[in-house]
Amino acid sequence: MGEVQKNVYELAQERLHIIFKEFDNICVSFSGGKDSGVLLNLCIDYIRRNNLKRKLSVYHMDYEIQYSMTIDYVDRILEANKDILDGYRVCIPFRVATCTSMYQSFWRPWDPEMRDIWVRNIPEGSMTVENFPFYTDAMWDYEFQMRFAQWIHNKKDAVRTCCLIGIRTQESFNRWRCIYMSRKFQMYHKYKWTSKVGNDIYNAYPIYDWKTTDVWTANGKFQWDYNVLYDLYYRAGVNLERQRVASPFINEAQESLQLYRVLDPNTWGKMVGRVNGVNFTGMYGGTHAMGWQSVKLPEGYTWREFMYFLLSTLPERARKNYLRKLSVSVNFWRTKGGCLSDATIQKLIDAKVPIIVMDNSNYKTLKKPVRMEYQDDIDIPEFKEIPTYKRMCVCILKNDHACKYMGFSPTKEEMSKRSQIMEQYRIIVS
Repeated sequence: MGEVQKNVYELAQERLHIIFKEFDNICVSFSGGKDSGVLLNLCIDYIRRNNLKRKLSVYHMDYEIQYSMTIDYVDRILEANKDILDGYRVCIPFRVATCTSMYQSFWRPWDPEMRDIWVRNIPEGSMTVENFPFYTDAMWDYEFQMRFAQWIHNKKDAVRTCCLIGIRTQESFNRWRCIYMSRKFQMYHKYKWTSKVGNDIYNAYPIYDWKTTDVWTANGKFQWDYNVLYDLYYRAGVNLERQRVASPFINEAQESLQLYRVLDPNTWGKMVGRVNGVNFTGMYGGTHAMGWQSVKLPEGYTWREFMYFLLSTLPERARKNYLRKLSVSVNFWRTKGGCLSDATIQKLIDAKVPIIVMDNSNYKTLKKPVRMEYQDDIDIPEFKEIPTYKRMCVCILKNDHACKYMGFSPTKEEMSKRSQIMEQYRIIVS
């Protein structure tokens, strides 16, 4: 007889058994969303069922601008389980990416210079910059999170620390792939759902193989508390995969930003004056009013000329960011080349675009690397694969500071930054 296949709940229990057996210090990263919520409930349930005489640390990064339902959910969970939870509610003015503004590529929650227009007051008992000597003004939110792991490891005087994170392959595949395709990350005893982040400090992803349906099945079956914001999202007709409780200012959340106006009007009213471009993006994000979806070249301009015109309207910092991205892209297409299919290559040849087709590629693909200069525009279905000044114009009009529309991968960019930080981190803790 063949081995009985285990379901994701049973597999998660096995992983928790390993974690609670092997690590004396365990901390759950809890955002208030469905994934981190079900992970925290799994841990709470495991501790109570097994009558473990220990406390679980819970780390919540409070971004100031959050749905009131999310705040209420975090409060409920921490209060209802305070006998076994050691809560760390962090209110720090680190840098957080935003795509709502041409003028801001990031904003700062709890910015002391913006105290008069904070969306809400810092919750009682929260931890601030005074609690973390490692904090600097240049620090991004993900950098702070990594440094927090070392901080709590030292605070607890732990032998071995495990930070539990609710990443699922289905929802965050690119992030998952970047973590585990990198040989820089070591696993704990070859468990593929773990990664080493410092001396005796590991991240673990116990629900990495769960589907969205598994999350809601568990909540229903075990009657676990969850963020009721999801009920409102469901009634509003928001797709399950686009129901977000994280920062509302990232590119992926632009279309749903307007829901704040309906679901949480009090918070929305305060958001409008807090972060540049919130009102406009909330009203028109994902529509033609954003400009880029129906962009037409003004009379008398080439796309290259129009790009420089758009750049001239931006503040220096934003302008330099786009020019830096453009320079990297131009150099890439001139020296390395982008991988294109034979059909696309033929269309470029038919359009009499000067190209150099090379035979060998370092990428695992049947496509061929093609070197070429930036084009002003090109009328082929594969428009998004070809380097054009029109695509850069679209990036500017979208407030796409990461130039995702140009083919830049925010994940790779982020991982590059994270790698540098990790190296600094390893030096600090070694």
